Amino acid sequence: MLLQTTPFVGMIRNQAKALGMPNLPGVVLAHPIAGVPIDTVYAKLDGAIDEIIAKLTSPVPASEVAAPPGKQWLELDIEDEWHDLQREFIRRGWGDGLPLIPPTEKRVAAMIAGAGLPAGHLVSVLTPRMGMATVEKIAVNAVMAGCLPQHMPVLVAAVDALVDPRLSLKNMQVTTHPVSPLLIVSGPLTQTLNINGSTHAFGPGPWSNGVIGRAIRLILLNIGGAKPVEISKATMSHPGRYTFCIAENEAAMPAGWKGLRAERGFAPEVSTVTVMGCEAPHNINDHESITGSGVLTMVAGTMAQTGQNNPYYDGEVLVLLGPEHASTIAADGFTKDDVRRILFEQALIPMSRWSPENIQRRLRRFLNGRHKDSPLDTLIGPVQRADDIVVTVVGGPGKHSMYLPTNGKSWSVTRPILKQDGSPWLPADFPTSEGK
Repeated sequence: MLLQTTPFVGMIRNQAKALGMPNLPGVVLAHPIAGVPIDTVYAKLDGAIDEIIAKLTSPVPASEVAAPPGKQWLELDIEDEWHDLQREFIRRGWGDGLPLIPPTEKRVAAMIAGAGLPAGHLVSVLTPRMGMATVEKIAVNAVMAGCLPQHMPVLVAAVDALVDPRLSLKNMQVTTHPVSPLLIVSGPLTQTLNINGSTHAFGPGPWSNGVIGRAIRLILLNIGGAKPVEISKATMSHPGRYTFCIAENEAAMPAGWKGLRAERGFAPEVSTVTVMGCEAPHNINDHESITGSGVLTMVAGTMAQTGQNNPYYDGEVLVLLGPEHASTIAADGFTKDDVRRILFEQALIPMSRWSPENIQRRLRRFLNGRHKDSPLDTLIGPVQRADDIVVTVVGGPGKHSMYLPTNGKSWSVTRPILKQDGSPWLPADFPTSEGK
């Protein structure tokens, strides 16, 4: 039986249908449940208890699950590609509100060819609709987003990473929390494909970040079923849900520091894409510190927040150091392990900074009751271990860095960008300079 509150009926029904249980009975309670006195919650349950018992003790109606439709192309009688067709896309709920490139058979075929895989090759199954993310369907959304065929290997690797259970995609697809999968591309392909990790890494700009990130969002919407408002319930969301893709600035990495792909054991010739469920970037402005410890103090201060999910869960956070900040830190002899350790030790605030309700309902109950009996002066940070702080270098000149909380119980996932035979895609495989 499903127990749901009013705004989430459509989302839960959609998931039940995707799991083959469209007739699963449910009881609807008046919203909200969180953030109200417990007596109010009990009253809502008391008012529904008879219905709950009846639904739990009655046979579930037999489900009639329709067979999946066969492969088909729609032929739309449209005169104006950039007016009438856009309206048709919107009517069908296929887009993100921005203009879409029409996915004609010719364009999709060219995109499929860029993947180096068969059209029907299944890359992953995306929640909550349990949609089949085949190469062809990925290609359709890539066309609509404005991608070029050479972007397909990155998209295939990213879509494969999305379904790793450590990422917790299902939560990201339906939560009220403003979180979205961030793509961090690393390696020699970033320059070849014009994926920017320097000035304006988060855009806008004349580079590939925008269309690659947008393709992932359309894939999550059209294949995964995360339709805004109806299924995706982000209270306010954030602009990264249009597009959220950057590159590591490995050229600006201080001597002795490793980038993400090297830290995770990939060879120098292998390009990778790391996917991490992140909030919008929180800027760290430090134009005054002239020591590494000073910069790290400012970074830690930005990380120490009560309003983020991370202190309640066991997961990662992301720190993007601007090249100038990274240089200052490294010049004082700090390694990346030192950075993680110092931030873990300094990004702390006392439990008393949380509201009494959050202390009782979250800090004292979550993390297996770790803080069940902790005094109010207990110092709490956003992560449980120093290694849970993901650190890399992104951006251009200027004394800014960024902190990105996650949805809490989530871990970054890195995938190599490989051909069908398992060998890495190399710059030589992309002889043109399109998109640059």
